[in-house]
Amino acid sequence: MKRALNRAADRRFGQIDGWDIVVRGRALRTASVFDEDWYDRPIMADPAAFAGRIRAGGLRADLFTFAQKIPSWKPRYPYPFDWDNVAAIPITTYQDWWQRLTTDRRKDVKRAEKQGIVVQRVSLDDALVRGIVELNNDIPFRQGKRFKHYGKDFGTVKREYATFPDRSEFLAAYFEQELVAILKMVYVGEIACFLEILSKTKHHDKRPINALISKAVEVAVEKKMSYLTYGRFQYGNKTRSSFTDFKQRNGFVRIRFPRYYIPLTFKGRVAIRLRLQRGLLGILPGPLVTAMVRVRSAVTGRMADRSASV
Repeated sequence: MKRALNRAADRRFGQIDGWDIVVRGRALRTASVFDEDWYDRPIMADPAAFAGRIRAGGLRADLFTFAQKIPSWKPRYPYPFDWDNVAAIPITTYQDWWQRLTTDRRKDVKRAEKQGIVVQRVSLDDALVRGIVELNNDIPFRQGKRFKHYGKDFGTVKREYATFPDRSEFLAAYFEQELVAILKMVYVGEIACFLEILSKTKHHDKRPINALISKAVEVAVEKKMSYLTYGRFQYGNKTRSSFTDFKQRNGFVRIRFPRYYIPLTFKGRVAIRLRLQRGLLGILPGPLVTAMVRVRSAVTGRMADRSASV
């Protein structure tokens, strides 16, 4: 979800041309426009001039990074870049997406309906927020790590889900009047983006997530979107994961786009020469990253078991 800025941390936050700027990292500090992926209007006409204003603004940053938005993917700027990626469903017709699914995934969508899952387009009201709070507090660990929304109170959840109100769509999956899964989409130009998708584990066998994705494709076709996106397809050199497999089985493909880096300091120039801007996931070999993720999942799995037994 859209994060809250800590304006007191002035070394990590600033404003340039009305845009919120955040700085992340310690050894190598990288500045970017806060939540740049979610804006549907151009952020800067001249990236070099924008980077110059960041440098002159007193923010302690070594690099400035920004991404080129899909569907335009051919590099258009003369700056160093890495290939970033997004998991996307190209939108043509619902039938086209359906035909690209495996037999098992089609069965999952049909199974959800047979099991009594009903998906509705809903508004963000207090009843929905209470249901989302229950979803957040379903289990403390998800995808092998502590779930960051676990334990959030009603007010926090309502505030976070209320972002981008004019461009958001909520799809809710119900079983016998109980909210069992939620999907928030944000429209960014001609792209419909998943901002959050979440379900209750005890209803996993009813496949509510598959039902939500199916409905999301239907809505994207109706609104004449070009793509439906769901985060990254691949994270760094971790070429395979259960999450990537899940996306692929549901019709998502990898689309690459350039992520540019403009050095702001001598350290930034050295980092780009050594390719350090990619971070550990982009530097370490894929098999090692996979092994590290498995260890983390095993550790957090044991922690989750202990939490459940308390």
